[in-house]
Amino acid sequence: MTTKTPASVKEFPPDSIEKIAYSSVEGIPAEEPNDLNRLGYHIWLYLTGKIESLETAVRMAKARLKISEEEALEIVKRNLKEKGI
Repeated sequence: MTTKTPASVKEFPPDSIEKIAYSSVEGIPAEEPNDLNRLGYHIWLYLTGKIESLETAVRMAKARLKISEEEALEIVKRNLKEKGI
């Protein structure tokens, strides 16, 4: 039995809002990678104006983090600042 190779994944450009949002949560310890994906999505919602504050975005994500939401928020703010946002 043969299988086809999986489809390639097209990465977002490094300066895109999506890439900035998802990379801003790197380094945050979480229970599962999907928790960081959910947090990254909520950061993207904040960056696109659909959520009014970064604090609300972190709280709404309800990601299972191994650190407090306040510590995660500081990491996200620092990462966004490094990206110029």
